[in-house]
Amino acid sequence: MLQQRRGHEFTRILAFGAARGENVVPNDDLVGPIDSSDEWIRQRTGIVTRKRAGADVEAVDLAEAAAREAIEKAGITPDQIGVVLVSTVTHTVATPSMASLLAERIGATPAAAYDVSAACAGYAYGIAQADSFIKSGLADHVLVVGAEKLSDVVDPTDRSISFLLGDGAGAAVVGPSDFPGIAPTIWGSDGSKWDAIGMTATYNEWAAGAPRPTMRQAGQTVFRWAVWEMVKVAREALETAGIRPEDLAAFVPHQANIRIIDEFAKQLGLPDTVTIARDITTTGNTSAASIPLATHRLLEEHPELSGGLALQIGFGAGLVFGAQVVVLP
Repeated sequence: MLQQRRGHEFTRILAFGAARGENVVPNDDLVGPIDSSDEWIRQRTGIVTRKRAGADVEAVDLAEAAAREAIEKAGITPDQIGVVLVSTVTHTVATPSMASLLAERIGATPAAAYDVSAACAGYAYGIAQADSFIKSGLADHVLVVGAEKLSDVVDPTDRSISFLLGDGAGAAVVGPSDFPGIAPTIWGSDGSKWDAIGMTATYNEWAAGAPRPTMRQAGQTVFRWAVWEMVKVAREALETAGIRPEDLAAFVPHQANIRIIDEFAKQLGLPDTVTIARDITTTGNTSAASIPLATHRLLEEHPELSGGLALQIGFGAGLVFGAQVVVLP
């Protein structure tokens, strides 16, 4: 008779790790090429400084540091990891994956390893897959990492996005649990707005003589989509989890823009008892890394949140989105 695996009934996030670029970059360092000001950037985005890595640091270096911290805090060894998932859009080569290199660096080989290309929703996608893998018996522990070096794809003169972006990596170890620790994921995409956030040129166009591809966005389109459409996704994630806004201990949205975060909280009707992650003010927008980085900081600053419920939602280039309620480790 054909054999099938049966996994664990419940899963949860066991621990987080984080690494940020070593350089603090204030607004005043960036305003010249975009003819702007520190005041304008603060008002429009909430960013005061952002963290960026040096020229000799790659996204995988940040991923390694974050992963090692998460594994140590989870109380497991690297050889217990069955799958390594890395969400990134800034790996330096098309192939092999950053995940396979990371697995080798941390000693998780021969774990299955692959990259997830879902930009700002990538971490939420990774958590969804980790939850599924453990429940199905494909793995007992999954390492989920969001790692970006967005300063590599910045055009300093681009007023739409250049001042938003930072560098960092956040990691989470997901494992079996005696209680429900990860609610069902609400995820999807809207390809009709595929070009709202993306690159200025394809690699083929670059090879043919176009300028080096850099990030850009249609700011107003993204803002409206994030505020009005993603609030619906967040509400669905709460309803699917059987959770009310007042049951939450924390809200950790993708760190895209402080105005989006604040409007999100308002639309969801979050009470003052819910701690809202605003890591963007000193880290910047780190795409796939933003949710785990923000959660890591929340738990450092508010250890009392441990064991509480957090709504996390990622949304961005694609346009792709993912949200779930989780129990904080």
